[in-house]
Amino acid sequence: MPSTALIVIDMLNPYDHDDSEPLQESVERMVEPLAGLLRRADGLGPDGALVVYVNDNHGDFSATRQDLVAAARKGRRPDLVEPVVPGPERAFLAKVRHSAFYGTPLEYLLGSAEVDRVVLAGQVTEQCVLYTALDAYIRHFTVQVPRDAVAAIDDRLGEAALEMMERNMHAEIVTAATCLR
Repeated sequence: MPSTALIVIDMLNPYDHDDSEPLQESVERMVEPLAGLLRRADGLGPDGALVVYVNDNHGDFSATRQDLVAAARKGRRPDLVEPVVPGPERAFLAKVRHSAFYGTPLEYLLGSAEVDRVVLAGQVTEQCVLYTALDAYIRHFTVQVPRDAVAAIDDRLGEAALEMMERNMHAEIVTAATCLR
């Protein structure tokens, strides 16, 4: 059983919302490190890292994984989506608020897989990644965040969020190249 889970947050994004321009610039810098992290997880085999995608349903409570993938692929930046589209073997949970834990079965899934460490990647560093890190910390998970595999709307706030995660939640701030080793 894996003791580590890579949680990919909100990467299925059509980029048709306020603040999407600066977010797209940030995602351009992190999509390849994240894709590399996903490839590394694949190389670990079934007893390696559990990979879980948790994605905002954008207020559409009937949206399926396929619907969210299709909307992201038809959005403004399919090039930012394609490298990280979840395959059918990946766990996938829809969320409605900032934290990947809020209103989802993520805690149950991680407990069932005997996970004790989570690696958080995706977007947005100063929102969904930060709140997920807090919820992971209060549930006694060890938290790692690869700084080059998260994207921020505001770089200054993204850096502040990483500092908060490190200081207040004892998160280990690493690089994608050092994760899942």
